[in-house]
Amino acid sequence: MAAAGRLRRRVLLLAVPWRWRCSPRRGAAGCPPAGQVRAAFLRFFEERHGHRRLPSAPVRPRGDPRLLFVNAGMNQFKPIFLGTAHPRSELAQHRRVVNSQKCVRAGGKHNDLEDVGRDTYHHTFFEMLGNWSFGDYFKEEACSMAWELLTEVYEIPKDRLYVTYFAGDSSLGLSADEECRDVWLCLGVPASHVLPFPLKDNFWEMGDTGPCGPCTEIHYDHVGGGRNAAALVNQGSPDVVEIWNLVFMQYSREVEGNLLPLPQHHVDTGMGLERLVTVLQNKHSNYDTDLFTPILDAIHKGCGGPRYQGLVGDADVGHVNMAYRVVADHVRALCVCITDGIYPGFSGAELVLRRILRRAVRFCSEVLHAPPGLLASLVPTVVEVLGDAYPELTKNADQIMDVINENEAAFQSSLERGRRIIERTVQQMEPSTYFPAEVAWSLYGNLGFPLDLIDLILEEKGISLDSAAFNELALEDAKQKAGGPPAGQLEDTNTCLDVHSLAQLRSSNVPATDDSPKYAYTLGQHGRYEFSPCQATVLILYRDQSLQKEVGAGQRCGVILDRTNFYAEQGGQASDQGYMIHLGQQAQRLACMANHTATHLLNFALRHVLGDNTEQRGSHVTAEWLRFDFNTTGPVTVEQLQQVEQVVQDVIKRNEVVHTAEVPLMLARRVQGLRAVDEGYPDPVRIVSLGVPVESVLTCNSEAAMQTSVELCCGTHLLQTGAMEDLAIISERQLVKGISRVIAVTGSQAKQAREAGQCLAMEVDSVSLRMKERSASIPEMQNLSKEVGQLTKMVASTPVPQWQRKELQTILKVLQRTANTAIKKLEMQQAEEKAQSMLAKHCNQPVIIDTVPADSLSILMKVVNQLCDKSPGTSVLLLSPQASGEVLCACQVSKNCLPVFSAADWAVAVCTQMEGKAGGSPVVAKGSGNAKGMQRALTTALEFAQSKLLK
Repeated sequence: MAAAGRLRRRVLLLAVPWRWRCSPRRGAAGCPPAGQVRAAFLRFFEERHGHRRLPSAPVRPRGDPRLLFVNAGMNQFKPIFLGTAHPRSELAQHRRVVNSQKCVRAGGKHNDLEDVGRDTYHHTFFEMLGNWSFGDYFKEEACSMAWELLTEVYEIPKDRLYVTYFAGDSSLGLSADEECRDVWLCLGVPASHVLPFPLKDNFWEMGDTGPCGPCTEIHYDHVGGGRNAAALVNQGSPDVVEIWNLVFMQYSREVEGNLLPLPQHHVDTGMGLERLVTVLQNKHSNYDTDLFTPILDAIHKGCGGPRYQGLVGDADVGHVNMAYRVVADHVRALCVCITDGIYPGFSGAELVLRRILRRAVRFCSEVLHAPPGLLASLVPTVVEVLGDAYPELTKNADQIMDVINENEAAFQSSLERGRRIIERTVQQMEPSTYFPAEVAWSLYGNLGFPLDLIDLILEEKGISLDSAAFNELALEDAKQKAGGPPAGQLEDTNTCLDVHSLAQLRSSNVPATDDSPKYAYTLGQHGRYEFSPCQATVLILYRDQSLQKEVGAGQRCGVILDRTNFYAEQGGQASDQGYMIHLGQQAQRLACMANHTATHLLNFALRHVLGDNTEQRGSHVTAEWLRFDFNTTGPVTVEQLQQVEQVVQDVIKRNEVVHTAEVPLMLARRVQGLRAVDEGYPDPVRIVSLGVPVESVLTCNSEAAMQTSVELCCGTHLLQTGAMEDLAIISERQLVKGISRVIAVTGSQAKQAREAGQCLAMEVDSVSLRMKERSASIPEMQNLSKEVGQLTKMVASTPVPQWQRKELQTILKVLQRTANTAIKKLEMQQAEEKAQSMLAKHCNQPVIIDTVPADSLSILMKVVNQLCDKSPGTSVLLLSPQASGEVLCACQVSKNCLPVFSAADWAVAVCTQMEGKAGGSPVVAKGSGNAKGMQRALTTALEFAQSKLLK
């Protein structure tokens, strides 16, 4: 009763009049527009309850390779839940947070893609309104705030709200969450509206392991009218829907499956903006709210068909309303993803986005019968709806439209190719057989041809796909992509501290390991780097997810030291390797330092050459090479690659000093032109500046940072740029539209790349000179053509400067065309001579059957073609014995003899006599066989022709 009394007093204190001043702009009269609904949520927690408002994270996940997209508001806060946030980072300082997070659920565990459009509430992209407590308030305050917002600010009738709580689970030893139930009852929610549900409904887990806990959900009854809708909660009824989920993280799921209490309790809540707006605008469908109606209106205007009516299922004749919903939803997802750096591509999130775009294009063209370009024309409307909340959409509108248009054109081309492949495959199939699963999988995986469209085309032809074989291919592909450690190799659990051990270390006042000695190196005599040894004390050991004072001989364990000079992988730089006691691998560290400094220089050079809009999209540094991803409007030209390398080499030659300093994060953010300031950094943060002292770039209104490379970075770097020696970009390619990746090497590897490039250039020059001599011999030209092909492969695979690779590939393409043209011309000359000789021998004959010397099947076919061109009514079959014992066969039938006389059947009959094979069309065919049966084949050729011509 005392706890209940405290809660009632707190509720009275919170019940201060606070209104959101609804002034409808886009919504119906008396209904708040979506923008005000979002703003009211954020202001309520920020102004009324002291939460810090944070911007939405991009939908491309950072530091979580298991996620395709950010699919929940809590994704960016995982390090807090797991206890791995850097203690000096801004993230670690959060206690109360509120935001509206952009989310995408398509692909992976949360995959709503195929459901979108079939009903009125599934989406690929949605906004998650959320408030969080990290070790601050818990169940009582979280429920109170939620109830206050819904019933007093949004003024939702209390009798339409139902709340659920965790009913407990005996198998896990968990009792019912009566604490949560009592909070709701004390808030005045009737007992008939407070409902218990089991683990699957009211227990939330981050994954197979990690933080988890009971949750309480708030459901809304769209019908109301005084009825009791408790029986419809969690039953899939469209009339009673969940609008808010409050998760109480108080356990951690261990590898063994058991639950342990978390050292610190957290609150993670999520409320879908689309569903909330549906409630507040008194609609039954998310698509009837002002988040979607402007887009639906734009679709109608663009396609000119019937208006959207909100029909579903059988009532939606022709799936027109489903198409409206698909297109409206998908264009929102496309806008947000492309803005956040995810482009339609061929793997991971990019592949999922490609499927979203292609699904939308199909509904546009096949159902709505809209002209090409409708999808991109909707972008300005999406920006109008969402641009105020997410200004980055406004900034990138033109780029979004370009990407959509280019991918739509590519898809239309793929559809045409796919249809031709299906037609050709069906023609070659035996009657009453399944369509080959291999062909269907190739269409689906390589061309992105929709599987349901394959089924539809085959259905129209009365053919079925071999679904069992197709599913086997899909399963095999999924297994390959899943990857994971090799069989028998278990993940090392001794290298990553779990949340409980981290909490134990903190409660025991064990200090964080001092890793500042990793920066303790100097330039000694003769320019050699000298790394200072680091003496450290072992504080404790870590094995099998527990802290231990000792382990047995031969057992693997983690070692926690008071200080270390080892660099742990972060900031894109690979970790050090070495030994305690011994000195470690200094060569690897030095190579990493050179490549990391080179990465900063490359970033600066790319911006200098390609423009200030060039932004880093990712990087990785190892001792062998460096990788750098950046946004671009198109492939980097040969001249631009040379200019980038020259900018880097100029800085190397000047042997600029690499300046570093730790400064307050707020001060660092003011540096003009500073790159990569949107990531999570510790405070104070380390600045790395090439050639300009950090004090200079921090000076108010200083433009010094605009003239050199200045970045926030925790990595290890050279002290002077000269030790880099050289940099060569050995690869540049577009990962997806708008994102390029370069790979570069430094030092001796760069020198080797340049030497290899010079050797290949000399070989290309040699072939080019010999090609200009224009030999009259077909074998010589064929050898040159083969040499060009081999050089082309070598140029493509050998590490050489990319600008030189592109130059050589251009030259080799011209040489290959020149060789092919010369060979074709020589073959035509030879074929004409042989044809003239054959015509003189077989003057005015309706059928010519003979043997003729020919170096290749190509020449033999040309002889046949010329004979038929010069004697139009003649059918010709020629055999050409080769030195190898093989006999080549080519034939052509006069069109006057069709369809009785078929060249394909003629060639098969002849080559069968020589134990060979043949194929072709009714007009022309070719094949080969064994010389032992040649005379028998000539007889068969004549008999076959006579049997057809005498009919």
